[in-house]
Amino acid sequence: MAKLDLILEKLAHAQRRLLRSADSVPADQWKTRPARGGWSAGELIAHLIVVERGVVGKADRIQQKTPKQFSFFQRLHLPIRLVEARVIRQKSPTPLDPELIQEKETMLAALRDVRERTLAFLEETQGRNLSEYRWRHPFLGSFDMYDWFQFVAAHEARHEKQMREIAASLPKAIATLQK
Repeated sequence: MAKLDLILEKLAHAQRRLLRSADSVPADQWKTRPARGGWSAGELIAHLIVVERGVVGKADRIQQKTPKQFSFFQRLHLPIRLVEARVIRQKSPTPLDPELIQEKETMLAALRDVRERTLAFLEETQGRNLSEYRWRHPFLGSFDMYDWFQFVAAHEARHEKQMREIAASLPKAIATLQK
């Protein structure tokens, strides 16, 4: 299960980096969108939570069924490395629910919770061949379940870069000296 170990390592590394980047966004600016537009840090984390919950939820549902057969051409997909590279920017196919945007610590706890669920799923299914199960990504093609969890790590790494951009673009607090 060397493939699974690599996925677990990528998931841990991506989340550590993302949480470190999120630390650089002050709690009072968590919901502030960058001046040039784009998502706030809170919106970004909400997106990551929704995507990972969706992946682990779908994985849980389809692994309970008999795997379907896919032809060679149906199994083709673009490299997952494209996700992390952020070379091609895409709008999320899933609209963001504004109700999901909470305070910083609440959202970061929710992100950790969904990762715990992902890790629990991978542990529960470690004796099974998850490569038999697959579904389509909206832009990249058909992924097997292992690819999907590699995607989760690459997706988080992609958005870690965006989190750093958000943090760098936020107005900096200026301390003034009182005389």
